[in-house]
Amino acid sequence: MSFPKVFRLGQTLAGPAIADPAAEIRHQLAAIKLQERIQPDQRVAITAGSRGISNIDRILRAIVDWVKERGAQPFIVPAMGSHGGANVAGQLEVLRTYDITDQTMGCPILASMDTTVVCQAPQGFEVNFDRHAFEADHVIVCNRIKPHTDFDGAIQSGLMKMMLIGLGKHRGASIYHRAFRDYSFDEIVRSVSATVIRNCRIAAGVAIVENGHEHTALIEAMRPEDIATREPELLKQAYEWMARLPFDQIDVLVVDEIGKNISGTGMDTNVVGRKRYEHTAAPGERPQIKKIIVRGLTEATHGNATGIGVADFTTEHVVNQIDFPATRVNCVTSGRTAVGMLPLYFPTDRETITAALNTIGLTPPEQAKLVHIPNTLHLAEMWCSEAYLPEAAQQPNLKILSDPMSLEFSATGELIGPRAEK
Repeated sequence: MSFPKVFRLGQTLAGPAIADPAAEIRHQLAAIKLQERIQPDQRVAITAGSRGISNIDRILRAIVDWVKERGAQPFIVPAMGSHGGANVAGQLEVLRTYDITDQTMGCPILASMDTTVVCQAPQGFEVNFDRHAFEADHVIVCNRIKPHTDFDGAIQSGLMKMMLIGLGKHRGASIYHRAFRDYSFDEIVRSVSATVIRNCRIAAGVAIVENGHEHTALIEAMRPEDIATREPELLKQAYEWMARLPFDQIDVLVVDEIGKNISGTGMDTNVVGRKRYEHTAAPGERPQIKKIIVRGLTEATHGNATGIGVADFTTEHVVNQIDFPATRVNCVTSGRTAVGMLPLYFPTDRETITAALNTIGLTPPEQAKLVHIPNTLHLAEMWCSEAYLPEAAQQPNLKILSDPMSLEFSATGELIGPRAEK
């Protein structure tokens, strides 16, 4: 097969960047007068999730230090639902990957899958909450706000989701995701969030919004009573700053890696245009991608291949990396089982790319619109086929960084170049 030649492309992404996240944390906590709520010797739970959030270790350590300076006793609780294989050891390992340990945080990490039932939701199910966090005098919920890969609405991935699903642990997450088959995410969150905030002594929310380069762009502390109104506003900002693919029509997208640290579905479905359906864009959804190839799993995902089912093709190398029990429990808990299904896989990159190019229609392979990215978080640079040169030259936010060159494969058929930097 004649493969398309590719050129290196850079794009300017939106959003500011905070130079000193720790200093901003101190400023934000003081701004909401959190010191008036937290008293000496009180126990304060601080949430830590499973997403790969920029500067999350520095942000959490800054919150811990601030609480200590008030004379209180902080501790961290994993708030990641069923991630990490839905067990304590797995969730601690996820946090360790982000350099979140007892030593680096300067406080204990209290991990358990035990929950306390806080109340009954109006829809008729139990609302669970992490036992350690429930027994604390206060809880500070810290999370990134961004578009969810499955849910729509004014509230998606952020503080409310962490309060309910993350701190609900495996049991709570399973119940919520079953309920989402019958009710909208927004409806359920709004029906129980006020009770959770009150009964679980939520002291504050610390929201993070990232720019298109995955750098910390905004940190905002908010009083618990303001979370429900402020989070939708920050979601709008997150939409404006999020990185996107620069083209609406793509024949083949090659993704070097997927993982839970990249997105809840391994690759961000908002980026690849498959939020509603696994293998095609919904009407009006962009971009429209005919075929997606996945070449690897991130180290931080620990074999959890949730999202592999969004791809059309992968390799034996990827399949051999998969922790099937961890993937199964995550996909069953979420209720979106199709994202864990295996696509067609081939022994080598060369065979995989060949198969994809043979399924895009009448377009000759050398003329295909192919895009090659590291993952759906890092989109400042990528490789694009020659077919995009005219379009790239016309977009002011894009810069052509190289002449077209041939795809290179090793003697064993692995793609060795060119490739975009993270």
